[in-house]
Amino acid sequence: MDAEHNETSALKQAAARAMASGDLRGARALLEEAASRPDPDVDLWMSLAACRRGLGDLDGASTAVERALALQPRHFIGLLMRASLLERRGERRAAAVAYGNALTQAPRQDALDPMTLRALDHARDEHARYLAELDAMLKRELGLAGGPDAARATVFIERISGKRRAFHQEPAQFHYPGLPEEEFHSRDAFPWLAELEAATDAIRAEAEAVLAVQDDELTPYVRYADGIPLDQWAELNRSRRWSAYHLWLGGEVVADHARSCPRTMAAIGRLPQPRIPGRLPSAMFSHLAPHTRIPPHTGVANFRLVVHLGLILPPGCGFRVGSETREWRRGEAWVFDDTIEHEAWNDSDSPRTILICDVWNPRLSAAEQELIAAIVAGMDDFNGFTPAGEDG
Repeated sequence: MDAEHNETSALKQAAARAMASGDLRGARALLEEAASRPDPDVDLWMSLAACRRGLGDLDGASTAVERALALQPRHFIGLLMRASLLERRGERRAAAVAYGNALTQAPRQDALDPMTLRALDHARDEHARYLAELDAMLKRELGLAGGPDAARATVFIERISGKRRAFHQEPAQFHYPGLPEEEFHSRDAFPWLAELEAATDAIRAEAEAVLAVQDDELTPYVRYADGIPLDQWAELNRSRRWSAYHLWLGGEVVADHARSCPRTMAAIGRLPQPRIPGRLPSAMFSHLAPHTRIPPHTGVANFRLVVHLGLILPPGCGFRVGSETREWRRGEAWVFDDTIEHEAWNDSDSPRTILICDVWNPRLSAAEQELIAAIVAGMDDFNGFTPAGEDG
């Protein structure tokens, strides 16, 4: 066995010298002889594939690549060569799919030589082109009209074509079963949104007034105690760069603030806010300093949804929930599931201010709302504490 191994090694070394000198035919003959011996390894098959490809023998190269991948199905260079050979045969769509498979196994770029880096860039370009063509074809052929069914079908297409990731609810504490995973919820489920938006001017005026004279009442929104693992919150913990002027906090009205904002409180009071002692409702003016980013995170409970109303909005502010990014507009409100990963940013030179409050998930019956409130309150009572509010 050792003798056979040594002979195989000698053949591979001789083939390498032949390839280095440009003698591909001689190298192919040596490698084919080595491959006829017992237990040829992946490197031998890949060398033979490269040699055959260089000689224009695409079928032979494909056979060698497949023998290599049979031994190591996740072999990056093998997957990349499989796709390249399909492309050279003119099978561009099959090649693009194969390039996508290779990309899933790509190592760190600093581990690759310049030639492989160029091949990797080409793989990305071909796969992206294929996905864009697939996306356009499906949307064109189906001719999707408006409405919620078309909106869901569009998301489905964009997940197939790679334009969107599939994000899921990841509540920090409470996951109520059976509630659909929707990033931004359809306005149709919230008939009171128009009334809230109609109060924008009054709400904005109150926000501007209190922020002008009660700046010291803005408190850091992220307020972790010492000894708590901060993860993504280290930069913003106890920082006024993301701060809040609370109207409801931990299920209690902030009396002084509420007196300063009667029209805002009246508008919020008409919403179906959850009532859980020590926890909810919550409502605030959220103030984001210039050049500040709120990192991706998820909220506490999927049984409630979060409402944003745009108030003071310099350009360069944005908000992402899951795979969908939006720009706030003054007087426009939306409702989203904050247990799906989301983030916000203010890239402008001025502060951004919005109204944030919460509402029951409309898929819950009144009886379920009462049960949820009782369960959470019972848990807090059993644990012997009442939360003072939420971060996140």
